[in-house]
Formats: sequence, structure tokens, C-alpha cells
Amino acid sequence: MIFSEHLLTVITFLPTLGALVLLLVGGKGEAVDNLARWIALAFTLVTAALSLWLWALFDPANTAFQFVENFDWIGDTIGYRMGVDGISVLFIPLTAVLMPAVVLTSWGSITKRVKEYLIVFLVLETFMIGAFATLDLALFYVFFEGTLIPMFLIIGIWGGARRIQATYKFFFYSFTGTVLMLLAIMAMFWQAGTLDIQQLLKFRFPPEVQTWLWIGFFASFAVKMPMWPFHRWLPEAHVEAPTGGSVILAAILLKLGGYGFIRFSISMFPDASHQFANFVFVLSIAAIIITSLIALVQTDMKKLIAYSSVAHMGFVTMGIFSGNIYGIHGAIFQMISHGIVSAALFLCVGVVYDRMHTREISAYGGLVERMPRYAFAFMVFTMANVGLPGTSGFIGEFLTMLAVFQVNTWVAFFAAFGVILSAAYALWLYRRVIFGALTKESLKGILDLDRREIAVLVPLVVLTILFGFYPAPILDATAASVNLVAENFANAIGAAPQAVAAAAGH
Repeated sequence: MIFSEHLLTVITFLPTLGALVLLLVGGKGEAVDNLARWIALAFTLVTAALSLWLWALFDPANTAFQFVENFDWIGDTIGYRMGVDGISVLFIPLTAVLMPAVVLTSWGSITKRVKEYLIVFLVLETFMIGAFATLDLALFYVFFEGTLIPMFLIIGIWGGARRIQATYKFFFYSFTGTVLMLLAIMAMFWQAGTLDIQQLLKFRFPPEVQTWLWIGFFASFAVKMPMWPFHRWLPEAHVEAPTGGSVILAAILLKLGGYGFIRFSISMFPDASHQFANFVFVLSIAAIIITSLIALVQTDMKKLIAYSSVAHMGFVTMGIFSGNIYGIHGAIFQMISHGIVSAALFLCVGVVYDRMHTREISAYGGLVERMPRYAFAFMVFTMANVGLPGTSGFIGEFLTMLAVFQVNTWVAFFAAFGVILSAAYALWLYRRVIFGALTKESLKGILDLDRREIAVLVPLVVLTILFGFYPAPILDATAASVNLVAENFANAIGAAPQAVAAAAGH
């Protein structure tokens, strides 16, 4: 009973406990490194299992926050408040399930400072889960900002040749945005007299105040997603980061921006969100089209997938600021799907990089002859990235375009054009790497997926196809909370109630 009452706390801080255990592991050498890997894998697997249990125990019909913990922390101002609703509950399993994949990926690719590498990732997992689970605005800022430090170390220590430049660009962009968010948080406390997110969701900020608060939060979340033109740090960070860093950066850290837009921007500042909606639509379409065109001319696999991530996040922001049920549903589904698919694509890049030590597309070709299992997995994730029906990538894109069509048909038209561009660059990459004649001597001895790599990729293949054909587990978990957010948004901006009912399918 006590364990279930504090389930969120256990899930959040169990990875940090694993990091503390690793600190106690002494010595050097391959045996010590393997012990550290097994310890980290054990803690991430237990955390993943508990996060799935949390999802199983969650009542999707209840719009209130569940698994709530509330304790005084710093006076009566900042409290240790934890809880999840349909907006946040799925991001915790997404985070926790991908962490064992990160540990398994490091088995062959990380050979220096292995223990420290795993410690940093375990601490990062606590920050990420905490950001999704906290119900105190100050604590959210601590967790949200805290993710910068581990990622700074991951890129800066275990990254590529230009890791220092990439690290500082990543930190500068992110930190600048979060400083403005901190100012907005302080203004919210002066206005509402509380940092309790549950209370802030019920508080109506004056429209003129909402504008400035919205801008403060936008500065942080737009960089984190990242939205065009605040994306300049992302491709370089991805290229220089180790495979595990790219996986977490694309699959989880970017989603903190989308989660923040739903939790704070449209929920707490609906008037300002409605006011800035067209501005966000323009940036979203720019992200979808411009970064897709840039992806078409990339020669580095990681850079191409990084620009693809920016384009796909354009569908997320477009759906969120449509303000209707289809859009918010689609945005959440797109974030979950992209978390799975983008992680898998970066893992696929890591597989061939570990063998050939290059990410240049021109270095490959004809891999289907030597790596048929790899070719199949890469094909599934490429099709999902394109948004092929029957894969998870289709559902989110379809719902967000359906939502924005109700608001602005031109935005929907340009978004559909972006889908065509995504097919162009994704299929071009697949053709260059997988098909063609196997003429390069360096590739003739390349080996197919080993058991560890199969263990990492097969679950992601299954999830990609499962959620493509059966999206109900995700849509059902989010339905009640999304409906509430959309109805509150419509009421706040004075939208016709029948529009909300129509969007709900009533």
C-alpha cells in the first residue's frame, strides 16, 4: 500500500539510486565495466517495469491527477508535489522503456569511462521522469533545467570531434530560453500566489498578463522542441552525441517542449495561445517544409534524421495550437510515436557506425545482401517516419492535419506537402544505404544484427506496427484529459460549444 502510494517517487528516483550504487563500484578494467553495465541495465529494466505498471493502474476515465503525492518542501511556497493525468502518464513509460535500449547500445560503443557514462544517463532519467511527473512549477523548472547538465556531459565527454562546440551551442540555446521561463514562473507566483500546478490550471490570468507569460514559456519550449528557427543547435548536437545521447535527445528531451505547450501554454494561457496561434502555424509549416528540404541534401545520416525530427515536431506544434481535441490527441500520439521511431532510427545509424565508423551515406549501399534483418528493421522505421498507414507514424500526422483543417485549410495543405517531402528524403536515404549493388569492398564482410541489437530493435518494431494498427492504448489513456483541455480552451476563448462536441465525435 505504501509502495503504491509513492509509486511515482519510486519510479522517478530509482535510476538515481542505481547511479549511487554505481558510484560504489570500484576498480578498473573490462570486468568492472561489464558489472557497471549489468547494474545499470537492471535498474533501468525495473524502472521500465514499474512505469508500465503505473500505466496499467492508471484510470483513463478520471480527469483528475492520479498517484498524487503532496508534501511541504520549502516553507509553504514550494512543495514536493507529484501526479500524472492523461497528458503526462504515457511519457513516463516512453522514457523508462527506452533507457534499457540506451544501456544495451553502450555495450559495444562506449569503452572509456563506462561507469561514469551510465551514471550520467541514470541521473538524466530521473530528471526527465520528474519533469513529466511533478505538479509543482518550481520543481518542474528544477527537473526541466536539470536535464541540461547530464546531456552537456554526454555530448561534451563522449561525443565526436566537434563535441565542445556542439555542447556549448546546445547549452546556450537551452539555458537562454529557460531563464525567460523562470521569470514567467516568478510572475505567475506573484499573480496567483501559488506554484501548485493543480491550482494554476484553475486560475484565470488576465489576458494582458497571459501574453507575457506565454512568451516566457514559449522561449523555453520552442528551443527544446525545437521549433524553426530555434533549431540551429539540434543537428550539430545529434551528429556529435554518442548513439545513446541522440536516442534520448530525439525521443524524450524534445518531447518536454511539446508537453510544456500542452500543460502550460494552452491550458494556463488560452487567450494568449489563441492570439499567437497563427504565428505558431507559420513556424510549424516553416519547420515542416524548410527542414525537410534541408534534409534532402544531407550527406550524414544523423543530420538527415535530426532535420527530420524538427519537421515532425512541426506537426506537433501545429496540432497543439489548433486547440481542438483532434489536434491535441494527434500531437500526443505523434510525440509518442516519434519517440519510438526516432530512437529506432538513431539506433539503426549506430548499428552501422559501430561497424564502419562513418555516417556518410555515400559509404554505404547494398546492405540488404549482407544485413537482411537490419534492412527489414530499418524499412519498418523508415515507413513509420514517412507516415505510412499501418505504422504509428500515420495516426499522429493524420489527426493533426485533420485538426488544423478545421482551423485553416492552407496550413493543412502545406502540412500535406511536407508529408510528401518526408517521403522523398526518407526513401532516398533507405535506397542509398540498403539497396543497390554491394560494390564497396569494405562492406563485403559486414555482419548482420547480433543478439543484443535484435533485443534492442525488435520491441521497437513491434510497438511501431502495434500502435499503427491498434492505437487505442494511447488514445484511450489520453482521451478524458485531452477532452478536458480542449473544452477548457474553447470555453476560455469563447468558441462555440457545438464545435467542441463535433471535434469529440459526439
